[in-house]
Amino acid sequence: MINFITRYFTSLWAFITSPFRALWRAICRIFPPREFTVMDTPRGNVYTFKQNSFWRFTKFCGKTGLILWAAWSTYVFVYHRPLLQKRTQELEEAKSLHARQMTDLQVYLEKYNELTRNLNVTDDKILNATDMDEKQKEDLMNSRLKTWGELDFLRTRLTEMFTNEEYTAEYTNLSELSAEFELTRAENEMLKKQNAQMIESMQQIATADIQIVDVVSKLASENIDSLRENIRGINSTIASLGLTQSKLVNSANKFSNPLVGAAFSPIEFDKALDPKYQKLADDLELWNGLTKLNKMLPLGAPVENVRITSNFGTRNDPFTGEPKKHRGIDFAGKIGTELMSPAPGRVVSAGERVGYGTTVEIDHGLGFTTLYAHLSQIMVARGDWVRPGTVIGLAGSTGRSTGPHLHYEIRYKGVPFNPAKFVKE
Repeated sequence: MINFITRYFTSLWAFITSPFRALWRAICRIFPPREFTVMDTPRGNVYTFKQNSFWRFTKFCGKTGLILWAAWSTYVFVYHRPLLQKRTQELEEAKSLHARQMTDLQVYLEKYNELTRNLNVTDDKILNATDMDEKQKEDLMNSRLKTWGELDFLRTRLTEMFTNEEYTAEYTNLSELSAEFELTRAENEMLKKQNAQMIESMQQIATADIQIVDVVSKLASENIDSLRENIRGINSTIASLGLTQSKLVNSANKFSNPLVGAAFSPIEFDKALDPKYQKLADDLELWNGLTKLNKMLPLGAPVENVRITSNFGTRNDPFTGEPKKHRGIDFAGKIGTELMSPAPGRVVSAGERVGYGTTVEIDHGLGFTTLYAHLSQIMVARGDWVRPGTVIGLAGSTGRSTGPHLHYEIRYKGVPFNPAKFVKE
């Protein structure tokens, strides 16, 4: 052996390291050194880099290791992951089954202890009772036999639980039912508290409702009286036209235009409710109707300084001297005196009219119109909406007139009537 080593190798170390040197020579043949050149174009420099065999072999090993790791990871993810998930699911099911069985075992033991206690009590009664009749003794014996039967059943189930691997507990759902019972009881307590709170809130709402109804009813009654008082003076005039205050209120509630608002929708309550609600609804309807009626009727004078020179009715004609019916009221005024609408409405006529001269006529709704004659100038046009106090023209002496004044008429369905009480209001 020594001769062999000394013959082919220079030393013992050369003999020991010869396999590693042979391996390295093979690596150098497979991964020979390489040189590559990089040119720095902007500066014109050329750089030469050399990769030796060790560096190239190391990179190869790194890439190979990375590829193997990726392949192994993919294999594990594709094949082993579903198995792991299945095992995890089976473990969870086993844990759940074990927990259920432990719960059932506890239920069995509690039931067993209860039956044992009942059996001891029954035996004690049988042994110590001296004044029981046969019927009572028979009932106690039957109770004892029943308890023994239940105990025997529990013993059988407990034995089966510990010996049979495919055992299904008799009280499997008892724990779940117990939990549901506790949850239901907790919800019931919570609902009771909420119900008590709702009852208290409803009592407060009922009290507030009574107070609100009383206040609104009082307010409606006071305003109804006030509104009725405002138009009390024209009741006789309204009656002469074949109208009633109630009829006008109903018409006003149904009337609608941009200046007085929309029609009022009646409120109706179930007759089984407290009558005070329907009375309040009726009062609100009456209040709304009277409010609109006071706003729509042409109440008041069309001039600021009221001085009447000629009333409604028969008089001597200023031109012929013969008796003739005067269809309106004449207000004294200078040429240019501002004339105003006493109520909201729409201009239905603005221009010349035979005998009346320059005239404006306004429709206020509910069949009432006002006419302004002998004007010197018109300040509105046909179709205009006018509000109370809007200047509709200037006083003059146009048409069949003996001097500057305003001839003012109020008409119902086109027929003039005495406007004196409307003007005074």
